Amino acid sequence: MINEVDQNEERIIESCGNVFIDLGFPSEDAEIYALRSELMNQLEMVLLQRGWTVEEVAKRLNIGVKRANELLSGKWQNFSLDMLVTLAARIGLKAKMELIETV
Repeated sequence: MINEVDQNEERIIESCGNVFIDLGFPSEDAEIYALRSELMNQLEMVLLQRGWTVEEVAKRLNIGVKRANELLSGKWQNFSLDMLVTLAARIGLKAKMELIETV
């Protein structure tokens, strides 16, 4: 017999620590998405802390205003990991990566 779940019932599911894995993405893809998302968040925070306008971000990062707006809007899926590292380097930031063994 299949148990029916009430549509209004809230369920809390513990995260594994990577929201993309929790959403069902393959682990290889989920790791890349998580890295891109984290780097994007950190880069966005630095840009906002510096108080730069979209136009200033575009000029300083040598990208178009549309791309700068996407960056400041957190649209991580529009930027490759390579591009995010490049953009960070353009404003004097160094990306650092750490490998952690999971068992």
